[in-house]
Amino acid sequence: KTQSQSGQQSQPLKSDKELISVMEHLLASLGNIKEKAGIFHRLIYGDAVVAFEIANPSNNDEISFYVGAPRKFMNIVERQIHSFYPKASLERVKDYNIFYPGSFTAASYLKFTEKNHFPIRTYQSLESDPLNNITNVLGKFEEKREGAAIQIMVKPARGDWRAKGREVAHKMQQGRRLSDVKKDSFLREFLRGFFKIAIKKEDSQKKDILKSDKESVQLTPEEQEVVKKIEGKANKPGFFANIRLVASALSQERAEQILAELENSFVQYENPGLNRFKVIREDRIRKKNIAFDFIFRIFRDDQRIILSSEEVASIFHFPILSTETPKIAWLKSRTAAPPPNISKEGIKLGFNDYRGVETVIRHSRDDRRRHFYIIGQTGTGKSTMIQEMVKQDIENGEGVCVIDPHGDLVDNVVESIPKARAEDVIYFDPSDMERPFGLNMLEYDQRKPEQKTFVINEMINIFDKLYDLRQTGGPMFEQYMRNAALLVMEHPESGSTLMEIPRVLADEEFRHMKLAHCANPVVKNFWEKEAEKAGGEAALANMVPYITSKLTQFISNDMMRPIIAQEKSTINFRRAMDDRRIILVNLSKGKIGEI
Repeated sequence: KTQSQSGQQSQPLKSDKELISVMEHLLASLGNIKEKAGIFHRLIYGDAVVAFEIANPSNNDEISFYVGAPRKFMNIVERQIHSFYPKASLERVKDYNIFYPGSFTAASYLKFTEKNHFPIRTYQSLESDPLNNITNVLGKFEEKREGAAIQIMVKPARGDWRAKGREVAHKMQQGRRLSDVKKDSFLREFLRGFFKIAIKKEDSQKKDILKSDKESVQLTPEEQEVVKKIEGKANKPGFFANIRLVASALSQERAEQILAELENSFVQYENPGLNRFKVIREDRIRKKNIAFDFIFRIFRDDQRIILSSEEVASIFHFPILSTETPKIAWLKSRTAAPPPNISKEGIKLGFNDYRGVETVIRHSRDDRRRHFYIIGQTGTGKSTMIQEMVKQDIENGEGVCVIDPHGDLVDNVVESIPKARAEDVIYFDPSDMERPFGLNMLEYDQRKPEQKTFVINEMINIFDKLYDLRQTGGPMFEQYMRNAALLVMEHPESGSTLMEIPRVLADEEFRHMKLAHCANPVVKNFWEKEAEKAGGEAALANMVPYITSKLTQFISNDMMRPIIAQEKSTINFRRAMDDRRIILVNLSKGKIGEI
């Protein structure tokens, strides 16, 4: 048992055998799928066949698990798989290909050495997951142009195969040896066509003798185990099955080698004294027939064996946590079901495909007023997602602003703007020295002088993010910076940009001119009674470099200076937003560098 982080005891972990046994239940449910067709159709085409395949296609180098079924049964099969594997992710894909162009092929199929009612060894008696031996072969190719697959085609078994198994178990319980029972079975099959009536009479006589024999025969532990295994197979759901092994490589020798390794992985299913697989390899012409049947998933009665659900699950089941093969195509992330209250309006973010149901995921206008983070590794589609969102806004006639630190996104957005909205575009590129935009950080509506405090607070916040003023600035920096900006803004006619702040600090004549037009008594008192009269380390001459050092990289930058030195900003962002303009800001570091 495991402990959760809260300290409460969680559910006990299932063992590997319990996890594999889920496949048995799935097979039993699939065995109940009925073909809704007439008797004539079933006589010609037979029952519905489901194919279970483990493959490593060429040019892929990943092991995948496939389930093939007739189209009319696909939804049923998907629902059954999801009912037993709620966390499974199913994807309908085009058929895979293990055959590289110009490659050589090796193929075989498996049958039993004994009769179908004798069981092979299953996962219940194996110490580790038998799937590991199979997938290890598929995961050790020398190059991507090699491929291989294991195909198990199953359909519900009909006939008296269970009765034969129970008959063998009954005879052993009456004291017959397994070897003698096998000989009887062989002789019976040989003589069945000639002495059918006589054998039936003999059987009825034997049954009468067995019924009258009330004495129990004591079996050895080994014999009891054999009887248990034979009865175990007879009591499980049964399937007619074709098992095919196909390999492809750039040489015939290599293809034969891969096939031999796949065949050897089935040695683990040998049940001593009962049954085991034997490999059937055909000649060159018939070998192509095996590959043909594999590709088109054709069930052949002459190749069929009978497997119980436990035996099928031992050969094919979906990988579990203990499956150690590294090249299995594990699911990297799982799809969650969409919430029931998902928005029906807004821009499309994408689609949610959950268990075959496709739901459009939208981002409502109300949600967009809050923070929205797109997180992912490089190359996973973050910019593409933003571009698609912007494209929808533009097509819907909305106003939108894109600030791109790389430049690629803005260029792609420009290409997708329809002609009808070309006049709404405002393109801001700081690297364009011939037509520099104006962006005055100290500009405000002079009809609303209270905006000055807001503008200065926002500017100081910007410097705080750039320099961490708590560590490098302190209250002295904020005091001098705030009063310098307020003094500059008191008389916009003589200059009211970042360029004037160093002049106010260092140029006494310019500062006195500004003070002469200053109507703010607090600002005027600071400069005349505090800053200019301070001495020692707090002297104005000592404070000037301390303040201007934070502005130097802006006012000395040849690209930034033409932008921040203009009195009037080229763009009124408030008006652009209200007029639903398209604002594109290209801050490509490759053009303007780090600022």
